[in-house]
Amino acid sequence: MHRFSYSGPNLHCESVDLADVARLYGTPTYVYSATTMADNYARLAQSFGGLEVGICYALKANCSLAVVRQFAKLGAAFDFASGGELRRVLAAGSDARRSVFAGVGKTEDEIAFALENEVFAFHVESEPELARINHVAGKLGRKAGVAIRVNPDVDAHTHAKISTGKSENKFGIPLSAAAAAYEAAAKMKHVELKGLQMHLGSQISSPGPLVEAVEKVAPFAVGLKERFGIGYFSIGGGIGIVYPDALASGQAAWWDAQPADKRPMTFESYGAALQPLLAPLGLRILLEPGRSMVGNAGVLLTRVEYLKRGEGKNFLVVDAAMNDLVRPAMYDAYHEIVPLHRDTTRRALVADVVGPVCESSDCFARDRRIQEVGEGEYVALMSAGAYGRVMSSRFNSRPMAAEVLVKGSSFELVTARETFEQMTTGEKIPSFLK
Repeated sequence: MHRFSYSGPNLHCESVDLADVARLYGTPTYVYSATTMADNYARLAQSFGGLEVGICYALKANCSLAVVRQFAKLGAAFDFASGGELRRVLAAGSDARRSVFAGVGKTEDEIAFALENEVFAFHVESEPELARINHVAGKLGRKAGVAIRVNPDVDAHTHAKISTGKSENKFGIPLSAAAAAYEAAAKMKHVELKGLQMHLGSQISSPGPLVEAVEKVAPFAVGLKERFGIGYFSIGGGIGIVYPDALASGQAAWWDAQPADKRPMTFESYGAALQPLLAPLGLRILLEPGRSMVGNAGVLLTRVEYLKRGEGKNFLVVDAAMNDLVRPAMYDAYHEIVPLHRDTTRRALVADVVGPVCESSDCFARDRRIQEVGEGEYVALMSAGAYGRVMSSRFNSRPMAAEVLVKGSSFELVTARETFEQMTTGEKIPSFLK
């Protein structure tokens, strides 16, 4: 559930009227609910009962400094996939001592930077990376904690572009080759074997694939504990969120009305399915959630520029674009679109909701049925807190969107809208063109 709902005719984030945010800071602007993030974190932490669980928030979903700081204050450690994301953890006032470094292409400089900041463990994706970590740690006179990521070859039944646990994906070492990799790591002087890691992908809607993967990998984890004394098993993240009925899913009644066999996976059903498999292992369990922590905690506010009526097709042109939210263009992703001011007396409109960028793929929705809205009015794209602002670009020399964080009745601009001067800092015209 989440904290976006209508209060009277106006859409609110917690106790803040979103139209007030749009008028004050302009559009496009991302707005995040701090309370929704805290609720999500608390529910996940409680879902595994008496197990020793560590939560490492995955920055790739949303790495705004304010969001990182929010999770640090909630007690989270972090899962970062680049040196830049580690720098964001540090800039937000946290540290790397309980956090893990993921990613298939870690550079020597990134490995050294993580070691210098006492990262808890590297999640190793390949044998060459293992050798590189050992080499860099040796040069620094340190010992690097590692957990090898195994690829269980399990289909998560999610979008092909966000699947990571099948044999054709670039991630991890095949389970059949993992024992040899651990044997090799155990002989390295500057490596300490700390755990085992896996991750199936993102937007997983049922526990089945996760159960299959844990059942497949758990015996190997037990063997590693006995052979090398590893202390943790990371099962990654991947819990999905609601996109088509995003607004309604903020209320408990929506969840209660879903047939049991069609109800999306919740934190509670996730924990209930996996806890019986994990409890006997005697290992600390690491979770690396991203989307499930922030996806339903954010919306993208945008202003209607034109209602363009054509032959057999209407176009609602808004000021947000694919550079602000690339998921629909990149994944054919669905985002519910709702007006900030709801008026039940207006007739319905069927239109493509499109941005101003000169690409046909700059389309948020096709033939979407929404309340008729006109120039200057605002709409919100729901479930935009994950893989939204963090994946944005400056295509068409459009400035990066602003970000606002809400808590209760308070809201604050946490990322100012980019200016043209900031956009072009670092660029210059060479002397031979002057």
